[in-house]
Amino acid sequence: MKQRQLKDLLYEQVARIGKALGSPKRLELLEMLAQGEKSVDVLAAELSIDIKLASAHLKALRDARLVTSRREGKFIHYRLSGPDVAGLGVKLREVAEEHLLELRLALDQMAAHPGQLAAVDRQALMEQAQRGEVVVIDVRPQDEFDAAHLPYARSMPLAEIGKRLAALPRDKEIVAYCRGPFCLLSDEAVALLLSHGYRARKVSDGVSEWQAAGLPLER
Repeated sequence: MKQRQLKDLLYEQVARIGKALGSPKRLELLEMLAQGEKSVDVLAAELSIDIKLASAHLKALRDARLVTSRREGKFIHYRLSGPDVAGLGVKLREVAEEHLLELRLALDQMAAHPGQLAAVDRQALMEQAQRGEVVVIDVRPQDEFDAAHLPYARSMPLAEIGKRLAALPRDKEIVAYCRGPFCLLSDEAVALLLSHGYRARKVSDGVSEWQAAGLPLER
C-alpha cells in the first residue's frame, strides 16, 4: 500500500468517530450512557424521540465502537464501550465551550442563578464533604447513583426531595449535582431547597467530569 493510501486509511478510521458524534442526539445519548447502562426505551423517553429513531442513533454509535449492547428478553440495553468514551464527551464539550461564543452565551442563559453555582474546586469539595462541612446530594435517578457517584454524596432523586427535606440539615450548605453542565435537574433541586429556606448551591460537574479530572468515584 502506498504511503498516501495508508494515510488516507488512517484518517478515514479516525473520522468514523467524528461522524458518529456529528449529531446532537447522539451526543446526548453518550451523556445518558455515561450515567450507566440503559435500555433503548428508557433512552428514547429521556430524549423525547421514538424508539425507532433512538435505535438508529445507537446503531451509528455502535458501528463506531463507542457503545456495546446486550439483549435481555424483549429489551436491548446499551452501555459505553469504555470510560474513555465518557472522557471524549467531556473533552469535546470543553473545546466547544472554549471556542464557541454561542455555547457560552447559551450556558449563561441556562444558569438562571449563577450565584448558586458552587465556586469550589473538586478536591476542596470532596474534603469539605468528608469533614461534614457541606452535604452533597446526587439528584439523578437512583439507578444512576448506584452505577457511580461522587464520593460522600447522598442519593436524593429530584422527584423525592420534597418528601425528604427533613433528612437534610438546615445548618449546613447543600451542594447538588446531576449529569453535568447541560443537566437541569440540579437547578430545579436548588430552587426547591431555597424555597424551603435551605442554603443550597449546585456544581456543574457530573460523574464524567469527575472521572475525566482523575478523581475517584464510588460505585
